[in-house]
Formats: sequence, structure tokens, C-alpha cells
Amino acid sequence: MSHDLSTRASDARELMDDPDADIAMLERTYERFRLVNALVSGPGVLYRRDIRPRARRGTLRILDIGAGGGDVCRMIASRLRRDGLTAEITALDADDRAIRWAADHDSGSGVRYRRALSEQLVAEGEKYDVVFSNHVLHHLTESELQSLLLDSRRLVAEDGLVVHRDIARSRAAYALYGAVTWLFSGTLFRGSFIREDGLISIRRSYTPKELASIAPSGWTVRFGLPSRLELRRDGSGLP
Repeated sequence: MSHDLSTRASDARELMDDPDADIAMLERTYERFRLVNALVSGPGVLYRRDIRPRARRGTLRILDIGAGGGDVCRMIASRLRRDGLTAEITALDADDRAIRWAADHDSGSGVRYRRALSEQLVAEGEKYDVVFSNHVLHHLTESELQSLLLDSRRLVAEDGLVVHRDIARSRAAYALYGAVTWLFSGTLFRGSFIREDGLISIRRSYTPKELASIAPSGWTVRFGLPSRLELRRDGSGLP
């Protein structure tokens, strides 16, 4: 089915966000996130460019807002161990189903999983060196996005980094994701929400121009391939 991608489909809802979603399909989706994020999100870039240089200065405190199944946090923890570096990593999500699944599949990474909202951590006075999110912005209304950015600024240390990473909406991204996931819909992604929700996510996502138009002063929008957006605020002076 074709969709008009000229405007953001802010009213579309992903199947996995339904409180009554099939739990088996939901858990298979969390399991497949590791592969999808590795291919689409490029979490290695986040690690090499933004986390490893800071970790070399000492133990980092890292917060992942909307961590889902926690695969990005576990990847970061694994690479830090490989490089002989240390960090305290918190995977935060408001959905208890995600936090329970992530904690049950942690395998000793040392990541801390917590069900809470970012505003709760602000109220507790928490501070982190790196605050990031992956594929969260497109879930939010504009007012919710502004609240997330405000919380992020309050949660990050003065010289720290905030980086929110997401999909950039485009016809090319929609067509490519649709074609690839269709090829594996009967095998790798069978019994999950990966294909349907991924296409909805692209329809809900921002373009670089849209995101730049609503980003507060001090935030930078970056575009990268394949169809990636970053909304950054960096006080460290690092490149």
C-alpha cells in the first residue's frame, strides 16, 4: 500500500505500542531489534564518535532514554569492555514490558534497567555524561519532543553530550525498508512487528527541515545515510 510521505503521519500508531499487543510477537520484535538497529541505526558510529573518546577520560555515566529491548546499551557495554573502558549505563523505558524483557535477556552486561520517565530522573537530580535515544523522536508529539529535550538538558552534565538519533522520513527510506523486510517477512521477521511498525515509524518520522524548524536554540540537526537524523547538543568541545 502506498502512502503520502510529504507530511508526517503523526496520527499513525505502531502495533507494539498497543497495551494489548500479542506478547509473543512483542518479544520476538525486541529480539529482532538487535539486528535491525545494527543494520539501520549504526550504533557503532555513536560508540566510536561520541562515547569512546569521552570514556578515555574516565568512567562515564550514560543514559539511554526509551531503550526498548536494551540492545544498543548492551552493545555499548560490550565495546567498552573490549576497549578496556568503563561506564555506568542506564537503560530507561516507560514500558514495563520492554524493561522486563531487556533485564531477562541481559546476560551479565552490567547495564541497569529502569522503568521510569525522564522527568522522574530530573526530579531525583540525576546527571549523566552522555544522554541519548534511538528511534524515540518519531513516537512523540511536538510538545512531548520539547519536554524530552528539556529533560535531556537537565540530565546531562555541563560538559556532556545529548544526542537523539532517529529515522529521516523519505520515499527512498520507505521503499528500501519495505523491500528488504518483505524479503524476510516469512522467515527472519515472521511473527514480529518489525515490518509493519518499521513502515509506520518512517511515516511518523521527521525530515531534517521539519526537525530543524522545531529544535530549540543550541541544538544541531545532522543528516546521515541511510536516512538518519541526529538532534545534538554538545558542551564538551569534542568534534
